[in-house]
Amino acid sequence: MKIKLKAWLMACRPKTLPAAAAPVIMGAAMAYGDGVFHFLSAFFCLLCALLIQIGTNLANDYFDFKKGADTPERVGPVRVTQSGLLSPRVVKLSFIFVFTAAVLASFYLVARGGLPIAIIGILSISSGILYTAGPKPLGYIGLGEVFVLIFFGPVAVAGTYYAQALTFNSATVFAGLGLGALSVSMLCVNNYRDMTTDALTGKRTLAVRFGRRFAQAEYIGSIFLAAVIPAWIYLVTGQHVKIIFTCLIALIAIPSMRVVFAKTDGPSLNKVLGFTGKLMIIYAALFSLGWIL
Repeated sequence: MKIKLKAWLMACRPKTLPAAAAPVIMGAAMAYGDGVFHFLSAFFCLLCALLIQIGTNLANDYFDFKKGADTPERVGPVRVTQSGLLSPRVVKLSFIFVFTAAVLASFYLVARGGLPIAIIGILSISSGILYTAGPKPLGYIGLGEVFVLIFFGPVAVAGTYYAQALTFNSATVFAGLGLGALSVSMLCVNNYRDMTTDALTGKRTLAVRFGRRFAQAEYIGSIFLAAVIPAWIYLVTGQHVKIIFTCLIALIAIPSMRVVFAKTDGPSLNKVLGFTGKLMIIYAALFSLGWIL
């Protein structure tokens, strides 16, 4: 029983969940700061975001195995389908179940927010599946960064805000770009770590296409982009001056940036991956407090 529970936990990839939770936290905080916070909407946004992330992780585990991208030589965390901890059929049924649960959980949001929420939900689930499924998966042709930048950034933050306020706020789109950039940095570490095995299996990520130096620069550039966006928002709007403290994320990230430049081994980069996930939560917390206070 313990082995099975551990396998399911590994399949859900908890280190990736901050990428789903952080945008919802930020969107809810911005709604609260603007006086339009709606608890039930924020709750269901968080629930749907986590379910879609878990469903995407399970789908990736299944389709990467089917396409031969996960091999015994892989240096990243164990993948449950490839390792035989869970059967392909079970993993396939599990991501179908989780995505179905996400659809059911979204009914309240769609009833409240209408067509925009329905479109966001459909695109999010479809993109999560197509990231590794289909004849030309997004993650296999170098479009993974575009996917996470958009869906873990502006779509998630602005969508969460809209679900509560029932109106869009342009500031949420730009704020979302900061978190989207940090999501790119998470994906970058993942692809940097796996670039050797990805190249052998035909997975043409940006790290595979352009090499290690590009991946290192992409990681650092994504973090610095995230750091400057709060200052830019304040300069444009002249409001919420305390969000500038979010720029400190660049200093907090210095240890992980050093590792990315100095290490190429799996265990070191796995630690950076986990730390980068924590950076997203810190970033969302600093921005949220700056917006509210």
